[in-house]
Amino acid sequence: MDSLLDMVWVKPLDGYHISVEFEDGTAGEFDMTPYLDKGVFKSLRDKTVFDRVRVEYGTAVWPGGVDIAPETVYDAVRAA
Repeated sequence: MDSLLDMVWVKPLDGYHISVEFEDGTAGEFDMTPYLDKGVFKSLRDKTVFDRVRVEYGTAVWPGGVDIAPETVYDAVRAA
């Protein structure tokens, strides 16, 4: 993966959004709500779990092995 797409910072926000910054300086908010009814993402409906987001190896990750592809977040942030 292109290291410019690596996340360097993530913070949980209200409304199941995350604030992110990437290696290349691209930053913004990403809405996780469309994912919360799908597969492993269902666990993130628990706000205490959602709020434990962190960056690991350039990707936003949550407890239980839940992560989201940085490319998905990057493309959405750039399009906003």
